[in-house]
Amino acid sequence: MKKLLALTLAALLVLPMILGAAACASRPTLNILIWGDYIDPALRTRFERANGVRINEVTMESNELMLAKLREDDSDIDLCFPSDYAIEKLLAEGLLAPLNKENIPNRANIGDTFWALTESFDPGAVYSVPYMWGTLGILYDTTKVTEPVESWSILWDEQYSGQILMYDSERDSMCVALSLLGYDINTTDETEINAARDALIAQRPLVRRYGTDELKTDLVNGVAAMAVVYSGDAMLAMAENENLDYAVPLEGSNLWIDNMIIPKNAKNKELAEQFINFLCDAEVGAQNAEYIGYSTPLAPSLELLGSDYIDDEVFNPPAEIMDRCKGYHNLDEVVKIIEDKNGKEVPITGNDLYRQAWEAVLQF
Repeated sequence: MKKLLALTLAALLVLPMILGAAACASRPTLNILIWGDYIDPALRTRFERANGVRINEVTMESNELMLAKLREDDSDIDLCFPSDYAIEKLLAEGLLAPLNKENIPNRANIGDTFWALTESFDPGAVYSVPYMWGTLGILYDTTKVTEPVESWSILWDEQYSGQILMYDSERDSMCVALSLLGYDINTTDETEINAARDALIAQRPLVRRYGTDELKTDLVNGVAAMAVVYSGDAMLAMAENENLDYAVPLEGSNLWIDNMIIPKNAKNKELAEQFINFLCDAEVGAQNAEYIGYSTPLAPSLELLGSDYIDDEVFNPPAEIMDRCKGYHNLDEVVKIIEDKNGKEVPITGNDLYRQAWEAVLQF
C-alpha cells in the first residue's frame, strides 16, 4: 500500500511537469536571427508570456553569415535584424517578404530621418522597419592613450603594438582603411580596395587580435588600449569602465542602421509582425535601447530616455559627426571578368573584391 501510495504521489508530481512540457512544445515558436545581446531578455519574456508563444534566438556574428543562413533552402527563420547593405542584397535576391503595415501601427513612432535612411536601400520601406542605429569608431582607454583620438591612423601607431583590437568584419575593417586613405567606403575600384588591403596587412603585426562582440569586454578589463567597435558596444563598455572613451575619426566612418525583416519563406509571418510592432512601442523601445546601448530610431522612446541620452554624443551623435559618416551599400555589380583554371569566364563583383581582400589580411 505504501509503495502504491508513493507511486501515486510520484505520478501526481510528474504529471504537471509533463503537461507543462507539452504546453511549451505546443506553443507557437518565433525563430529569430539576431546579433548577440541585442534584445532585453525581460522584454522577450514579456512578449512570450503575453502572447503564449516561445522565442528562439539564433545568434549571428556578421551580415555575411546571416545572408548564408537565410539562403538555406530549409531555413526556419521568421524574423531577422540585418544591416542596411545586407537588406539591399536580400532584396536583390528576392529573399524578403513584404510587410503588412496594418499589423505594425507602431511604425508611426519611427523618426523621418530613419525612414529616409531605410528608403536608400529599401525603396518605399516595403520590406523592413528600423530597429537600431549607430556609428563605427574607436573605443579607447584614456589611461593608455593620452593623445587626442582624431584619426584612424592611431591604429597604425607602433607605440600601441599588441594593444590594438580590430573588428573581424570585411566591411568594417575595410571601412577603417579606406577612410584613412581618403577613399569612398563603398568603392569598387580595385586599386583602392587593394591599397586598403595592403594597409591592413601592414597593420597586422600591431594587432592583438580580431574579434566581434567580445572586444568591448577586453577594453573594460583593461587588456588593450583601443578597439574598433560599434557605438552601442562603446556605450555599454563606458558604463562599466570610467576610463574608456569613444571617438569617430575625422576622416569619416560608417553610419549604420539595422532593420527588422521577414524572410520570404517565414512560417510565422503574422507573429513576426506582431513582435516588430511590440518592439516599436515607445516604452518598450526606451527600455530596449537602455539595455543594449544602441541608439533608437523611435522618437517617443528617445524622449522617454531623457537628456542623459539625448545629449550623449555617442548614443545620439550631433550633425557634425553624422555628416562625415555614410552607410554601406551592396556591391554586387560586376567589376571585372576573369578566366578560371578551366578557361571559363567568371564575373567578379565588388563584394567579391572586399571578401578576397579581407581573406588576404587574415591569411597573411
